[in-house]
Amino acid sequence: MKILVIDVGGNNVKVGLSARKGEPLKIPSGRAMTAAKMAEAVKKATAGWLYQAVSIGYPGAVVNGRPSRDPANLGPGWKGFDYRKAFGRRVRVLNDAAMQALGSYEGGRMLFLGLGTGLGSALVIEGVLAPMELAHLPYKKGKTYEDYLGERGLKRLGRKKWTEAVHDVVAKLKHGLQCDDVVLGGGQTKRLKKLPRGVRMGNNRHAILGGVRLWGDKGDRHGHRRRTPIVSHSQAKRTAPSKAKVPRPRPTAGNASGGGNAKGEAEVLSAS
Repeated sequence: MKILVIDVGGNNVKVGLSARKGEPLKIPSGRAMTAAKMAEAVKKATAGWLYQAVSIGYPGAVVNGRPSRDPANLGPGWKGFDYRKAFGRRVRVLNDAAMQALGSYEGGRMLFLGLGTGLGSALVIEGVLAPMELAHLPYKKGKTYEDYLGERGLKRLGRKKWTEAVHDVVAKLKHGLQCDDVVLGGGQTKRLKKLPRGVRMGNNRHAILGGVRLWGDKGDRHGHRRRTPIVSHSQAKRTAPSKAKVPRPRPTAGNASGGGNAKGEAEVLSAS
């Protein structure tokens, strides 16, 4: 099954296809971007692409497969929008940081932090994905983690002090959440000259792979089988948790697009 993956951000909407190589397409977004405008822009940019399902990474909280409120950095109308009708395909919606975390996961206990317009976060524990909202927790001086690590924090602090804040927050969260692995994603990561110890960099292809994994793709074009992280049931709709524990997935080299079709082994809880 070919899957169209849409990663919605405050500055750009990135679009990829499970069977398409290379970097995702970029469509400018911003505060005038409504859900309807996003759908029209994506359909126009991908005219001629063939796909059977759509994954959307949404920059905000998602409950029962739907945005629970409109995002702060985009236009209105996202919460009640009919995405399936707009695209004429089955659609699953997941928090954007959670979708990139899903594609970044390599095993163990992993924390994902998205340094973008705001601050996205997700935790994967032994194969179970748990979207989080760490951004609005208090950090220091009456401000939140997002106030320091998001785009406005970078502008207020300058790159040097912002980088120090990133290193400090990563160290605190890695210790507090007892993580084996930390991945940093988002557009602001390019401002970091040096990564914190024990941290690896994510990329746009991880978001595309996460959107593919959301539909239960667990193989690759070489026929290797992969066990995929499952989505915690707080993000699922009318589904039950997998009966079996999901072991650590084994990523296959050269499969950044995740375009396989092998039959899956572990249930991915629907976010649609």
